[in-house]
Amino acid sequence: MNNALNNTTYAIGRALLGLYFLVPGIFKVTQYQNHLDLMLSKSIPLSEVLLPVTAVLQIGLGIFLIIGKYVRVSALLLFGMTILINLSIHNFWALTGDPSYAHELQNFVKNLGIAAGLLVLSGSSGKLDSR
Repeated sequence: MNNALNNTTYAIGRALLGLYFLVPGIFKVTQYQNHLDLMLSKSIPLSEVLLPVTAVLQIGLGIFLIIGKYVRVSALLLFGMTILINLSIHNFWALTGDPSYAHELQNFVKNLGIAAGLLVLSGSSGKLDSR
């Protein structure tokens, strides 16, 4: 029973993390200009190249997490991407006194939690399911 519960909670958690990346990846395609404008406003270099790459990675790797394929490498790639996005987009430290400071700080800390979950997932991959 304990193994079944572990496998079930692992699969649900893995799928939810996958969904966390799949949906924003789709929005990056359907709301391309809004995301490009955000990246440009944050002075992200090569925004026109990085936005489609990010969308493809979020969609593809999110799907891999959901279906349980290439979990370790997908989780590690998404971890790296999450940290880079967090440092470049949610730069709360540059917003002291700005009304969006609290929102960006909250997103930054939330993304650290997501990154931690991805590291745990990468370390647990293969131990619970044999895909």
